[in-house]
Amino acid sequence: MFKAALRIGVPIAFGTDAGVFPHGMNGMEFGLMTDLGMSPAAALLAGTRDAAKLLGLEADVGTLEAGKAADIVAVPGNVLSDIHATEHPLLVMHLGRIVVQKAGT
Repeated sequence: MFKAALRIGVPIAFGTDAGVFPHGMNGMEFGLMTDLGMSPAAALLAGTRDAAKLLGLEADVGTLEAGKAADIVAVPGNVLSDIHATEHPLLVMHLGRIVVQKAGT
């Protein structure tokens, strides 16, 4: 169904509703999305800007802009060339505060 939805232009948002991953492993969804034909850039947007828009939250989250919540996940490398880098967060920031940081980062 994902491939069909992608082909006909159904808005797609990254989500944790699938229930197929343990909490904290949802970064694997980016790889699944690209395995099914979505570009890495589109997958990243589905997890950020597009998800915020579909939820009606784009005024507060979804992009890095002044006045929005500073929710950031930093990963190693270039996610456009290796989407699986999203599975290895180095730093997680929520509302501008670091909540997880891998040692040495």
